[in-house]
Amino acid sequence: MKLTATNSALGTRTADYDYRLDPAQIAQLPSERRDDSRLLIVERESGTLRHGRFADLVDLIPAGDVLVLNTTRVIRARLLGTRSPSGAPAEVLLLKPVGDPSNGTFEALVHPGGKVRPGRTVHIGDDLRVEIVAITDRRTRIVRLHTSGSVDAALEQYGHVPLPPYIARGDSAADSERYQTVYAKEPGSVAAPTAGLHFTTELLARLAQQGVRRADILLHVGAGTFKPVESDDPAEHLMHEEWFTIGEAAARTINEARANGSHVWAVGTTTVRTLESAVDDAGCVRAATGDTRLFIRPPYSFRAVDRLVTNFHLPRSTLLMLVAAFAGYHLTMHAYRTAIEAGYRFYSYGDAMVVV
Repeated sequence: MKLTATNSALGTRTADYDYRLDPAQIAQLPSERRDDSRLLIVERESGTLRHGRFADLVDLIPAGDVLVLNTTRVIRARLLGTRSPSGAPAEVLLLKPVGDPSNGTFEALVHPGGKVRPGRTVHIGDDLRVEIVAITDRRTRIVRLHTSGSVDAALEQYGHVPLPPYIARGDSAADSERYQTVYAKEPGSVAAPTAGLHFTTELLARLAQQGVRRADILLHVGAGTFKPVESDDPAEHLMHEEWFTIGEAAARTINEARANGSHVWAVGTTTVRTLESAVDDAGCVRAATGDTRLFIRPPYSFRAVDRLVTNFHLPRSTLLMLVAAFAGYHLTMHAYRTAIEAGYRFYSYGDAMVVV
């Protein structure tokens, strides 16, 4: 399919990123095999679209190019319990640690917000309770986890996989594996970097065998990734903050590839934000650690990323705007309309697209 010309003024307002989706196309379960999901191939230069399978990436990524992966690991951040002393139900969603994660202090969302106030306790299990310590300026809570053992062990025992709100079911044992990339390492995210969910160890091995290089970076995904842009002017949106780090080895691999004329393939919008938060004006990626509030939207000049592997994102979301900045607004929305018409599955457990 080829893109037809449309009004170039579109893409500057939040409403431009609305689209209609049949709820039946919101994937509630992952595909049977990770790399058997569908892949919409978007060619920026020609404006054409092609349909394939995710495993087709082995035919798309040439030797010498670099695949950049976000190796964050999703924690079992959803805690279900009862309020003391009433015994009424309560929920705590851990957002990020405050200080050393092992000390058990986190920023969190709570429900019901009006009832779970500082000084209250939520009992999660025999060996885990959550003390509400304070309310932040953002109306989130600072909470402290109390357990006789390690915090990680308590979360593994009592916590639930924090599936996105559009997945209308509780988590299952299968989600512990499938809502996690096969290369996940460091715990810290409350949402998966979903473009990476399609990779298998076999697919990564095939890419390596044919000379595709790999660079691992880290960005811990926060719950703000699901927050829609509510203001009509995207510039008024307060972008959520996420912690990232890029090591010396990853930066060197990326910079060597670009110096040799090869391309950098970012797996997911989290990887794009990380790389674009640590690149200088000359296009050199620096080893760096810190927090990023980078909001990528049209118009934006990319300095670190040449190709993008991504899932399909929510309407009016910062993630959809990032894809539009990379692929072009009109081509992006054309791709979404095509995917909807072709019956692609959307969002975290859905199909993928690659922008080349």
